[in-house]
Amino acid sequence: MPQSDLTFAVPKGRLLDDALPVMERAGVVPEAGFHDKANRALCFATTREDLRLIRVRAFDVATFVAHGAAQIGIVGSDVIEEFDYSDLYAPVDLDIGHCHLAVAQAVGDDAAMQTASHVRVATKYPNITRRFYESQGVQAECVKLNGAMELAPSLGLARRIVDLVSTGRTLKQNGLVETQKILAITARLIVNRAALKTDPRVAALVEAFRAEADARAHKKAAA
Repeated sequence: MPQSDLTFAVPKGRLLDDALPVMERAGVVPEAGFHDKANRALCFATTREDLRLIRVRAFDVATFVAHGAAQIGIVGSDVIEEFDYSDLYAPVDLDIGHCHLAVAQAVGDDAAMQTASHVRVATKYPNITRRFYESQGVQAECVKLNGAMELAPSLGLARRIVDLVSTGRTLKQNGLVETQKILAITARLIVNRAALKTDPRVAALVEAFRAEADARAHKKAAA
């Protein structure tokens, strides 16, 4: 009985730009149409006949892999922490996509609110946010947003936000300032646990990505 194709899930956006060179060095090379910005397809062939790529939202990468619809993928550790899927395994830190998750509020907002026992927070990460505040003995009421978190304080939706921060430029442009760092983030290779145990091709891809990451780390250390 022929093996079914493997499905490799990758996220849309900036992380994908960092991931593509890593993928190619590990032997995952997409078809030419994948690089066409006008192409709205979600599924693509690769140079391997038994491997296809799907390009979806970062949160959906984790869901596809956790449920076995995709066997392997790349996603930020923020997504892994938010969902905490038991069927998801992240064996390789790819050391790309560096940023962090942070609390921010409007510049000049009342510093006394830092000691409040109840806070209202706009975020795409309600689970991480609640756990972070619970560890401080604070109850967090999370308002779930999928984007434009920076608007929440100025429009009165929530005085604080929890969002990804890279350079801090977006916060500054929207009159916000970072007040607490929650989590350092890098991109990870993720696999479905069952697929890793039952399909040797998945294990081989993990080893290819691990070797690629190790080679970059050694090159960086020698520089």
